[in-house]
Amino acid sequence: MNVHEYQAKELLAQFGVQVPKGIAALTVEEAVAAAKSLPGPLWVVKAQIHAGGRGKGKFKELGADAKGGVRLAKTIDEVEAFAREMLGNTLVTVQTGAAGKQVNRLYVTDGVDIAAEYYLSMVVDRATGRIALIVSTEGGMDIETVAHDTPEKITSIIVDPAQGFMPHHGRAVAFALKLSGSLNKQAQVVSKQLYDAFVALDCEMLEINPLVETKTGELLVLDTKMSFDSNALYRHPDVMALRDETEEDPAEVEASKHDLAYIKLDGDIGCMVNGAGLAMATMDIIKLNGAFPANFLDVGGGANKEKVTAAFKIILSDPAVKGILVNIFGGIMKCDIIADGIVAAAKEVNLSVPLVVRLEGTNVEQGKAILANSGLPIVPANDLGDAARKIVAEVKLVA
Repeated sequence: MNVHEYQAKELLAQFGVQVPKGIAALTVEEAVAAAKSLPGPLWVVKAQIHAGGRGKGKFKELGADAKGGVRLAKTIDEVEAFAREMLGNTLVTVQTGAAGKQVNRLYVTDGVDIAAEYYLSMVVDRATGRIALIVSTEGGMDIETVAHDTPEKITSIIVDPAQGFMPHHGRAVAFALKLSGSLNKQAQVVSKQLYDAFVALDCEMLEINPLVETKTGELLVLDTKMSFDSNALYRHPDVMALRDETEEDPAEVEASKHDLAYIKLDGDIGCMVNGAGLAMATMDIIKLNGAFPANFLDVGGGANKEKVTAAFKIILSDPAVKGILVNIFGGIMKCDIIADGIVAAAKEVNLSVPLVVRLEGTNVEQGKAILANSGLPIVPANDLGDAARKIVAEVKLVA
């Protein structure tokens, strides 16, 4: 789960992290009021969407003269003008794709006199099972270019969560940022604070870009992105309350309500599978046969009629879907129960696209018999390869 920048900063402030003063706004009037309540004389007006690259993004509705989603205002009138241009319009960045995202919230902050910009992020390193701090002296909007062209300017510092963040980790961060004196000490403190927040909140990713040195010699978190382990959100109702469903794909939101793992893709063959590994294999074999999956959908090991029905509805909510491949291995859940669910769901949603079903596992013969006697045009498959070939052929006939 992701949160907006202003929400992430509010969370970090609880751990003592220094951030510029700022106020979120949903309307132009709120943005103006926010600016008036801040010291000034410079304000930054930031579009709040779940995507990076806002500074270099462009608003669709503003044409060739469109400015980015992060702007420096020198007067209250400019704050008002920027807010009017941003709210309700579509911001396109390198991370949103061509469709962009509508801006429904703004964040108005104090301007900062910047002396230098740095980069600091934390992620879970799956290879080692540890937390990686990624540090660079080259903070700012072009960090991706730095990673590609000059990777030697990026330092990784690994922290064993069993040991925790130690003083030498903080010194390593300050050394990588080439800081001395007071700034060196501040870097050690802020890196410890960020690590504490990362662990306490069950983050998957925490990115500070930029971490800035002000002309008065302070280190401030100027921008941040945070994402959280969805499996751990039950421990953090306060974080869960920050969820903005308008920033998520509606089908993915609906899937989460039914405990379904769903991700929309760009193909035309819908997939309903139990088990993440089997789902990945199913998508691979569809591509191997010359077609493209429309989604990743894992119904889990405890699928029932209700979950299967919800899965069908979610898959069919995508107008690009021209056929569905169901690939189920009946282990915990028996194939006959799955087959009953498939038949009931297909009838309830008035299925109008080709459906190929491959069942394997416990009570597989009973499951196949239920499908065969359903009176529905369900195409049975003997194995995964057979299923992929059949659904691709069926979709080509529809096309």
